[in-house]
Order: sequence, then C-alpha cells, then structure tokens
Amino acid sequence: MQTLRVARFLPGSRANGPGARAVVWMQGCTLGCPGCFNPEMQPPEGGTLTPVDALFAQIVALGDAIEGVSFSGGEPLQQFDPLLALLERIRRETALSTLIFTGYTWDEVQVFPAAAELLACADVFIAGRYDATQPLGHGMLGSANQTIHLLTDRYTLADIQAVPPAEVVITETGDVVISGVAPFELERVLKQKFSTD
Repeated sequence: MQTLRVARFLPGSRANGPGARAVVWMQGCTLGCPGCFNPEMQPPEGGTLTPVDALFAQIVALGDAIEGVSFSGGEPLQQFDPLLALLERIRRETALSTLIFTGYTWDEVQVFPAAAELLACADVFIAGRYDATQPLGHGMLGSANQTIHLLTDRYTLADIQAVPPAEVVITETGDVVISGVAPFELERVLKQKFSTD
C-alpha cells in the first residue's frame, strides 16, 4: 500500500489555483529555500502518513464543491511514486484538474524517472525554487524566477493570473489557515490590523 506524508489538507481554497480547489501540502523538503513559506513542512518527519487510497477517497468525497486539487509542500516530487499513483487515479477516475507546485526547476523535473507520466497527469505545473530576493506574490508565482507550464488546455494564463495571491480560511475545526503565493504579506496586514484594534 502506497502512502503519502501529508502536512496539511485543505478541502476548499481559491488562492492555490483556479476555482475552488482542495489543497494537499506534502511533508518533507530538502531544497531549503531561504525564506520558504512553509518551513515547518521541510523536515521529513511530521505530518500524517496517509494511504493514497484514503487521500483519494477524501478528495472524491468533496464532490462538486471543488473543480480541482493542488499539490504543494514541502516538496511534492520528493514523494514521487505515491504522488504519481494518486495523480494517475485522479486523472483516470475523476474530472478534477490538478496543479503541482514544485521547487525543482522545469529542467530538473525532466530528468526524474517517469517525469512524462507525472506531467501527463497535471494541468498546471509551477516550477522553480522560491527566491526571496525576487519576491513577486501574484499570478501564482512566489518569486519572479519561477515558471508556469500549462500542460492541457483546461486553463489559460489569464485564469492563473486571476487567482488571488493569498487567503484566510477558517476550517471546520476552527483552525486558521493562511495560504497562497503571498501569505507573508497577508499575515503582516492582519497582524497590523488586529494589533491596532
């Protein structure tokens, strides 16, 4: 049974890709980008070890509430085999779109074994390490060096650029999740607002 180490699962987001999406943040990343948005997701331990079948069922149970699933982290490609198994099942058994954020560059992705199979299961692929010296925080790019790859005709560049740069979601359990490509700026504004009230 294949498993994924999941740092966080968000059943509904509008700042992690076009439309309403589930988001899976993977646990573990060895790339170590300075200024990483999610440093708590870098250690390989932590998160929840989740069977691919269980995660697929959790996604499918959301029904029409979502149009797709986004994968982030951590580093999704450092759990390549189980990620590919999940992506293949989503592609084969649902009409959901898939978007993958990776810190690997596009050229680095091409040399992964089974890269072609992985890319065949994705609609949008955003590649490149976060570079804090080139902050961007819009159009789905955290920094200007990152690249967007539209792998199907499901979305256009205009669809990607229309995604809000950040959001605040309060989950059913009362957790507050700040996410998107510019969460630091939103967090700064919120702290400023609530510290002066």
